[in-house]
Amino acid sequence: MTAANPTILTLNGGSSSIKFALFDARAQARLLAGAVGGIGQPGGSFTVKGSQESDNLTRSVAIADYTAAIELLVHWIRGRGEGRSLIGVGHRVVHGGPAYSDPQRLTPAMLTALRRLSPFDSEHLPQELRLIEAFQREFPALPQIACFDTAFHHDMPRVARLLPIPRRYEAQGLRRYGFHGLSYTYLLQQLNLVAGAQAAQGRLVLAHLGNGASLAAVRDGRCMDTSMAFTPTSGLVMGSRCGDLDPGVATYLSRTEGLKAEQIEHLFSHESGMRGVSETSSDMQVLLAQEKQDIRAAEAVELFCYQARKWLGAYCAALGGLDTLVFSGGIGENSALIRTRICDGLGFLGIQIDESRNAAHRDIISSDGGRIIVRVMPTNEELIIAQSVSHLLESIP
Repeated sequence: MTAANPTILTLNGGSSSIKFALFDARAQARLLAGAVGGIGQPGGSFTVKGSQESDNLTRSVAIADYTAAIELLVHWIRGRGEGRSLIGVGHRVVHGGPAYSDPQRLTPAMLTALRRLSPFDSEHLPQELRLIEAFQREFPALPQIACFDTAFHHDMPRVARLLPIPRRYEAQGLRRYGFHGLSYTYLLQQLNLVAGAQAAQGRLVLAHLGNGASLAAVRDGRCMDTSMAFTPTSGLVMGSRCGDLDPGVATYLSRTEGLKAEQIEHLFSHESGMRGVSETSSDMQVLLAQEKQDIRAAEAVELFCYQARKWLGAYCAALGGLDTLVFSGGIGENSALIRTRICDGLGFLGIQIDESRNAAHRDIISSDGGRIIVRVMPTNEELIIAQSVSHLLESIP
């Protein structure tokens, strides 16, 4: 770390946004975070929020496409003079396939391999690769590090990884991968800090509930199973993703409506889930506000909670019991009502919610009489990326 005040930039490229954060490399403290949002949509935005008032920025801006979004971000970085202090860039890469799990410095060979993986997740990987390539061009001397969202689940038991399709497809890399791994890595790290090693090594269900939602079953610090599978579209019902679905539905739509693969993918990823059931919104807050007047909104919320509760019960069986349940993600961290509804009726497992603690969003929301500890923990995927970049750069001679 030769810069006077070395910093690390983390990047998370989504299909219609780029989230970023800047970290003090020595203190591992976040200096600011921001996003380029609404890419390719009528109302684009560029926002920054930092520890200093002068860092804060909110601007409406037309962002025609991903290239324009990248140019806007690069211009802002150069305008701050960060090129002189940056020592590395960490990229969240949603899919590492069977070959990549540990954080690695991006090389031409790795980029070629990741391009071949694009069909594994055509919604996220191509955009992430464009972001990586753009930053390599703009900052050619700066190390670019890939941090894989599938890494946390990479060594799940084989029975949890297997997909029940002809074995020849496994050789092509088709298996359960799981996602939200950077979030789960942080939650496990934090649980060890706040509750101790014994709690972190116990039987855990980690629930990352947001617009994208998944659960992970963890024992002895190892992921035993997770709800997302080959792609992030699977598992729980989500904001606009269908979650697990009878494959016959895709066949039916192809035969009766003539939908092609790309159209079916868009339908299941962007028009389904709570948005599809409610016919109004994918936003949980909006649906909760509408549920008393709109049965469609009420059913969408009920379906989300029912499926989360069902997966939770399944993972208690997979783990042979449960010691700690952790809620995280935008919904998991902020909606006391959804936490209550998911846990409702699970007293037979030892889950009892203290409603006053839950309403106050306390760190521990379970009652003193409950056998299972239920926690609310804000996640921090960006910190895990920054830590990975720092550790990797320190190990490079």
